[in-house]
Amino acid sequence: MTLAFSSSAATVAVASATVTSSARIPTLRGFVSFRLTAKKLPLRSHGGGGVRAMSELVQDKESVVAASTSFSDAEETTPSELNHSRTFLDARTEQDLIAGIRKEKEAGTLPPNVASGMEELYWNYKNAHPYTFNPYHKAIREPFDYFHFVHTYIRPLIDFKNSYVGNASIFSELEDKIRQGHNIVLISNHQSEADPAVISLLLEAQCPYIGENIKCVAGDRVITDPLCKPFSMGRNLICVYSKNHMNDDPELVDMKRKANTRSLKEMATLLRSGSQLIWIAPSGGRDRPNPSTGEWFPAPFDPSSVDNMRRLVEHSGTPGHIYPMSLLCYDIMPPPPKVEKEIGERRLVGFHGTGLSVAPEISFSDVTSDCNNPNEAKEAYSQALYKSVNEQYKTLNFAIKHRRGIEASTSTVSLSQPWNESLSV
Repeated sequence: MTLAFSSSAATVAVASATVTSSARIPTLRGFVSFRLTAKKLPLRSHGGGGVRAMSELVQDKESVVAASTSFSDAEETTPSELNHSRTFLDARTEQDLIAGIRKEKEAGTLPPNVASGMEELYWNYKNAHPYTFNPYHKAIREPFDYFHFVHTYIRPLIDFKNSYVGNASIFSELEDKIRQGHNIVLISNHQSEADPAVISLLLEAQCPYIGENIKCVAGDRVITDPLCKPFSMGRNLICVYSKNHMNDDPELVDMKRKANTRSLKEMATLLRSGSQLIWIAPSGGRDRPNPSTGEWFPAPFDPSSVDNMRRLVEHSGTPGHIYPMSLLCYDIMPPPPKVEKEIGERRLVGFHGTGLSVAPEISFSDVTSDCNNPNEAKEAYSQALYKSVNEQYKTLNFAIKHRRGIEASTSTVSLSQPWNESLSV
């Protein structure tokens, strides 16, 4: 099941909910109501009223979906059940949206508390105050806990029965190093806006420290797009302008470069203090599917980005380690097929399996010992990291998309489900 929404102006997510049909999809009555409100509406970037209302709705999702069939026991949906969502599919204006919410409430297809929450959140979002991110942004945990809010939003999108962590023991190893004062850098691919939350949630049972302390190198899209802002406010971010969008507006190129310089200085300062965990995707953006086959794969790394990160770690004066990490989670919040310049992309969200894997540390000196010059060494190290990320991704893909589960484990990637193991202890 997949739902779609747009971030254009204040018409927000409520106005657009799309269900993709298949041979068998879950019964929608009740469930769409929950998805449409408690898991897809953006919240205002400043102030807590609307955010708090949304959080309460999400926490109380059982009251919304109690009458609906569970995902695992889904019944085949009839055309009449699909038709009830046309109200929001057809909404094009503010008047359409508000009238549609009230219509569905009167028809009994939206519980009163959900309908009022949807309407309140729409007005809150429309009147949202701007929030400006500093080069280094610390997650806002009070008076409203945006970190918890992000988890509450993303958790119901993850099919934990079909999700896996690769080499969970290495995550424990790197956490130990962080606590000892070492710096850790995770070099990985980037699949969706939900990536940081997916990392946190898949490691929540085993290494919650990682999820709460990871610092994400974030492109400007996630701190300027109104739909992203509330979720970005709940993460630790080092804010940069992506190379993919550096030249979108020629008049802003100089400003973006200066901003990136400030962010690099912030990162250097953090690394000198030690005990830092930094996640960066050196591709400069989200992965995209092969246009011919539709298959997803990690986007190639920019060797210069990898090398800049390596040099920052080496020059920090603190022990540092670089690990290749792989993510598979595009289905729960896939990006547009192509890179878009304009802010306000159309979003899709769905309930799917996800995967996260990490491989042993890769040493620059070991990889580049036979290289003849710095440029060759830079390319070789970037390729070594990318190769590991790609290999891990293939294992995750085999486990999740090909439904091989734990059996997809290889000699280099041992798959597990830490959330199940913690329950069995």
